[in-house]
Amino acid sequence: MSVVIKQPKKIGGVSHPKRSALKEEDLKRARDRRRIHTLRSAKSRKNSLKLLWLLVGPGILVMLGENDGPSMISYATTGATYGVGFFLPFIILTFTMAFVIQEMTVRLGARTKHGHAELISARFGKSWGLFAMIDLIVGNLLTLVTEFIAISAGLGFFGIPPIISVLSTLLIIIAITMSRRYWTWERVTLGFALCNLIFVPIAVMAHPEPSQIVSAFTTWNPLPGGITAGFLLLVMSNIGATVTPWMLFFQQSATVDKGMTTEDIRHGRIDTALGALVAAIAAIATVLITSQLFTHHIDTSNFQGADFAHSLMPFIGQTGATLFALGIFESGLVAAIAISSSSAYAFGEITHRPHSLNNSFREAWPFYAVILLAAGIAGSLILIPHAPLVFIVLIVNVIATLSMPPAIIFLLLLVNDKEIMGAYVNKRLGNIFGIAIALFLIIVGITFGVITVFPHLLKT
Repeated sequence: MSVVIKQPKKIGGVSHPKRSALKEEDLKRARDRRRIHTLRSAKSRKNSLKLLWLLVGPGILVMLGENDGPSMISYATTGATYGVGFFLPFIILTFTMAFVIQEMTVRLGARTKHGHAELISARFGKSWGLFAMIDLIVGNLLTLVTEFIAISAGLGFFGIPPIISVLSTLLIIIAITMSRRYWTWERVTLGFALCNLIFVPIAVMAHPEPSQIVSAFTTWNPLPGGITAGFLLLVMSNIGATVTPWMLFFQQSATVDKGMTTEDIRHGRIDTALGALVAAIAAIATVLITSQLFTHHIDTSNFQGADFAHSLMPFIGQTGATLFALGIFESGLVAAIAISSSSAYAFGEITHRPHSLNNSFREAWPFYAVILLAAGIAGSLILIPHAPLVFIVLIVNVIATLSMPPAIIFLLLLVNDKEIMGAYVNKRLGNIFGIAIALFLIIVGITFGVITVFPHLLKT
């Protein structure tokens, strides 16, 4: 069935064709929008909660997707290295930064109906759009490798060989993708993502000292050892565990694929704030769990694979260690699903091919092929023997931090473009926060670079 509809020549400053065929993806999206319109029309407290349930998704997914395998391993390394203290409030700060940045993508997606890569191409030229896509896909591939490292580490606790871990994860990704419906894909992935909260009961099992937690938030001071190269490595790794370029591309594209409009921006903000809150809680819980290793002076510098789960067993028991390993597996799985999808969205947007999870395989085979190819290549790379897995994870998070300032600059240029955004253009406070975040990341990156090149400048 093909229905022809009329569209305006220009929406949000970006050209659209005068007429386009209403395809399968539009029909699926329209059915979802009809439910939202019905609930919005019949105002009641119960319907408001149902409406929120229908509209949440991209924000929670992007935040919990960023609580990925590398991130949880970074948080685990942080707790084991420094214990309870400086990094607990720092995690809150980084997720606040993530909310500020991601809220802008909600407005961009809802207002323009374009994904991030597509919008960069339309506003700054095809060359910049192509650069953004290539940069994203290469960065995503590196990150996907670390997701499969985490997946292998989590399942390795149960004695499952890496090749079985990789193949089983690829089968899960294929199964979810085969739904050919954004709504189904989002809800299933969301179910996996919420399992990130498994770290909270494990933290309770670890019996952290409440007074230390309170002290961490009420007397936030630098670490006793001062600023060292190792400290900055973990700082950048924790930032890279919270704000990375793929998040911008994924949430904006998911907002478009979900069919959100400017009427839904408020719910998009709530969705993103909820995601940031839940992800921060899980991250803090992970630090609290592994702070037991710091307290008992256990050296984790050479940890690989499932070493964290095994070493925690004396403090959280067999059940806690099992749940910890499952949590690491889950975090890698959710991120692998989301990150491979962000690569596919960007590829479809720049090449002008169908790029929706509502599309059929026949119509959008390149889109689905990129998802599976990205995951397949990354999964294959982790089978290389004797690779320093935890070090690779930390370094990839550092690379993500270094690549974030240019991505924020593009984001700020777009969200301040009145021709695109109209009444939804960035306000002064949003610009102040956005610029401050970019400058902070630049300063941290430069400082890390200087210390790496001239280590004698600081005590190490």
